[in-house]
Amino acid sequence: MKHLLVPLLAGVMLLWPGAMLYGADMRTLQRQVLETRRALEQQAAADREAAARDAAEVRERILKDKAALERSIAELQAGNRKRQGEVEALNGETTALAEQEEELIRDLAESDGMVRELVGVIRINAKDLYDLVIGDPQNGVSPTPVDFLKDMADQTAFPGMPEIRRMVDLLFSEIAVSGEVSLARGPIIDRSGHTIDADILTVGGFSAAYRVDGETGFLEYVPADRNFHALSRLPAHRLKKQIDRYMQGRGDVVAVDVSRGAALAQLAHGMNLWQQVGNGGPLVWPILAIFILGAAMTIERVVFLLRRRFDADTLLQRMAEPASRRDWNACRKMWAPVAGKPVARVIQAGLAACSARRREMEDALQEAILREIPAMERFLATLGMLAAIAPLLGLLGTVTGMIDTFQVITRHGTGDPRMMSGGISVALVTTMLGLAVAIPVMLAHTLLGRATYNFIGQMEEKAVALVNMVHKTRSGDGCLD
Repeated sequence: MKHLLVPLLAGVMLLWPGAMLYGADMRTLQRQVLETRRALEQQAAADREAAARDAAEVRERILKDKAALERSIAELQAGNRKRQGEVEALNGETTALAEQEEELIRDLAESDGMVRELVGVIRINAKDLYDLVIGDPQNGVSPTPVDFLKDMADQTAFPGMPEIRRMVDLLFSEIAVSGEVSLARGPIIDRSGHTIDADILTVGGFSAAYRVDGETGFLEYVPADRNFHALSRLPAHRLKKQIDRYMQGRGDVVAVDVSRGAALAQLAHGMNLWQQVGNGGPLVWPILAIFILGAAMTIERVVFLLRRRFDADTLLQRMAEPASRRDWNACRKMWAPVAGKPVARVIQAGLAACSARRREMEDALQEAILREIPAMERFLATLGMLAAIAPLLGLLGTVTGMIDTFQVITRHGTGDPRMMSGGISVALVTTMLGLAVAIPVMLAHTLLGRATYNFIGQMEEKAVALVNMVHKTRSGDGCLD
């Protein structure tokens, strides 16, 4: 209010001279101004007193608040020091807890690794057990629920203790079943692809056999459709008879495929000798022709040599008695029944020349022996040549097959080994066949050559014995020295 009155009074004082000039009763106005001034001063004094009182009250309140604030600050400082001690204690606890946490994390990581490893082992064993049970031929006769093993192996279910106990029970059950033999009637897929009922013999978890309408063979269990499939090829007669006797209860021995189907698969899909020969390419036929020709020559030579064998030693000893009496006609009659034998023909030639001198008789015998040698050595050179040609043809087939293989590699690369199998098959089959033909032909050539040389030696020996026998007489019957 004081600040408002001062400008107002100043304005009035400035306007006062004008008012004197233009107003009628300036004195009256002056008194009013003075009165107004006194009123304003009183009002200002009252305002000052009120402001002083308010200021004193505010100062008193401020002092009170200051004391309260100082007390509060002191309390807060004390609380702060207390909290700092608590914080330091908590920091110590936090450090200890952090160390414990790190130790627990390490223990947890180690335990987690052990659990993961254990779970991995359990899943692997579950998969192995699933494959073992699902591929067991006994499962085709009496199916076993194994879906929980598949869930464990496929990581769709966590292996808990109930599943582990169930897996262990199933494992022991499979161990027990693997030693059982069962005979039951059930459906099979025969060799023509039709479903028929047959007697099914299962031997543990290894192999299975069937018997239906006089046909006996092995079965292959296919886990995909849980059916027994008859192998496309029947077993050998001995195995069929063995299976029949076992299924009839009259035998205690039966063939078992311990490889769980691998050996039976080789029996079904394996190629016989003729099928392997067919994969050898065109050079197989010349090699087979060499084998047939060599076999024919070998048979002919064996028959020839066997038909010309006889006991010449005994006959020559029997001839000693008439020779000592110089009865040459009796000697000739003794050799007449075996006149078709080479040794007999040589002796007959010697007896025909017994009247000649020793040298001339020896020449006659040598000529007779030389006459017999070509017939004795017939086909021997040819057999030797065939024995040399057969492996060369096999080597030629090997080179041809490898050329085809490298051509396939050049065109298609080595991504698919089946594309190279044709050339490799030609290479291996022709080599095998060439050696298989050359070895017996060479053996036959050696044995026949040895037998022929023995025959020739026998003829020479008997010729010398005849010369000595004839010229020991030295009589006057025309035999001269």
